[in-house]
Amino acid sequence: MTAFDLHIVFDCADPDLVAGFWREALGDYDFPMPVPDGFTSWDAWADAQGIPVEQRPTGRTLVDKVRDRPDIFFLKVPEPKAGKNRLHLDIKVAPGLSGDARRSRIQEEAARLTALGATIIQRPEDPDDLHLVLQDPEGNEFCVA
Repeated sequence: MTAFDLHIVFDCADPDLVAGFWREALGDYDFPMPVPDGFTSWDAWADAQGIPVEQRPTGRTLVDKVRDRPDIFFLKVPEPKAGKNRLHLDIKVAPGLSGDARRSRIQEEAARLTALGATIIQRPEDPDDLHLVLQDPEGNEFCVA
């Protein structure tokens, strides 16, 4: 059987915002090329170079510089997110932990992610169900478990 590379793709209104969130959220991911010194974004750099908006890339890419995880692409689309995700990411932050230690680690990570711009949208009703559902800054759902 043939093996294929796997890429994860987010459709979004603001690729810089969403890519920046996931870069910080996942750790070890970074942009293939850093924004040039003196600029806060690639769009600011393109503005300084006089590159028309319609000729600029419409997305951003994150690559894992340490481990072998899939590349993540963030593509600009004109339409807003509508409805619940049919696919979501699970961020596993408490492998090997159980009970209060697991719950505490998940809550710590959720606090870090909300400081980055995420929103907690669902806490389990069952006290033994140890995961939280969050949304990134554009409303894409993901779980912390």
